[in-house]
Amino acid sequence: MADTVTYDPRHTAVLLVDPYNDFLSEGGKVWPRLEPVAKEVGLLDNLRSVIGSARDAGIQVVFVPHRRWEPGDYETWAHPNPTQRSIQERHTFARGTWGGEFHPDFQPQEGDIVVREHWAQSGFANTDLDFQLKQHGITHVVVVGLLANTCIESTSRFAMELGYHVTLVRDATAAYLPEMMHAAHELNGPTFAHAITATKELVTALREARS
Repeated sequence: MADTVTYDPRHTAVLLVDPYNDFLSEGGKVWPRLEPVAKEVGLLDNLRSVIGSARDAGIQVVFVPHRRWEPGDYETWAHPNPTQRSIQERHTFARGTWGGEFHPDFQPQEGDIVVREHWAQSGFANTDLDFQLKQHGITHVVVVGLLANTCIESTSRFAMELGYHVTLVRDATAAYLPEMMHAAHELNGPTFAHAITATKELVTALREARS
């Protein structure tokens, strides 16, 4: 669908969700679960391509990080969800650890925005993401990163509800199982996303926006 969408650099942002070592790097706590799907779709190369093309086009890059685990997190909560319970057990993305740092290829650069950490799955809930996007005149968001069927879907749905134009990129995300990817892009995505594309088509559209 990317060829039907114009990405005006003045009003477009790429939202990079949860680019942590624990997700994306060899030795990361969650990488073994993601590795088969991530390698099948070429996740790392595609993320590099999307982020690099966005910066070349003058498009805003926004880091949308998950809460970095700290001792005591969720212990007194009334209703922690299953993912939060898993984080509590594994100490995923622990603050002050290598796993809780951004992957070396996805480090914030001058002009990038790093929003407040989200506690659950939506990058908008209880953060400053919507405020930051509005302050920068953003109307279109391209959502990439992890996981396709949790934080990417929830953040994208929330963006749609707030009135943003939403683009999903099938091969610039990953999930634990192919069935989860299918649900994210073939079943659920078409109910809320305005465009669902692949990295190659998106990069072409971003290059056209730059010219």
